[in-house]
Amino acid sequence: MKLANKVAIVTGAGTGIGRACAQLFAREGAAVVLAGRRRGLLDEVVGGIAATGGRALAQPCDLTRAAEVRTLVARTVEAFGGLQVVVNNAAYWMAGTVEETSEEEWERMMATNLKGVFLLCKQALPELRRAGGGVIVNIGSVLGLVGMKRRAAYATSKGGLIQLTKVMALDHAAEGIRVNCICPTLVDTAMGTDSLVQAGDAGAELARRIAQIPLGRMGTPADVANLALFLASEDSSWLTGAAIPLDGGVTAA
Repeated sequence: MKLANKVAIVTGAGTGIGRACAQLFAREGAAVVLAGRRRGLLDEVVGGIAATGGRALAQPCDLTRAAEVRTLVARTVEAFGGLQVVVNNAAYWMAGTVEETSEEEWERMMATNLKGVFLLCKQALPELRRAGGGVIVNIGSVLGLVGMKRRAAYATSKGGLIQLTKVMALDHAAEGIRVNCICPTLVDTAMGTDSLVQAGDAGAELARRIAQIPLGRMGTPADVANLALFLASEDSSWLTGAAIPLDGGVTAA
């Protein structure tokens, strides 16, 4: 049980990568608080975790609103007695060049992908410090490391998330708080499917994207969750400030 006696918050936990992280963390012994905007999806995941003997709590939350984030962290501590792990997974995605991106879309991207992480970390850090240390795992993107056409706002937000990861890792290393970022390429989630559909011919786009991945397949939520577990556990106790490509070899070229 790699996370026995740990308490974790996972954002965007109703579907995809967040759901896989919450389920795996619970199986590894953590009490998990699932955050997201859609209560029904969160409750479904919590029910599945409880049915297998795990501990979990659903907390609907708009991560761009400071008051709701404060409530999320307060309820976590009230329910489970502390906080040791945070997984910042919630994200917004859209395609577009700078000219194609509206001001409202740009602001929504930065609010969800950067401000939400900032607000949750700001509230979580005192609790991690109080616990004697802890871990923050940010779910970024390979597009924070390399560019791609028509990803102006999204790639910018994920590049910013990588820099936030590095700065927090330095700021809080002496407190025993580690911060790392996972940078996946195409993953088999609703967001990943949407990126294919927006290209026009989803089947052709999928074939094109897979042809760019040396290992020959897209990622799965479990692939990301397994790496998140490693980063959240003591197995990675000497690793902080890293932006780790999880991309089937895309960035090796």
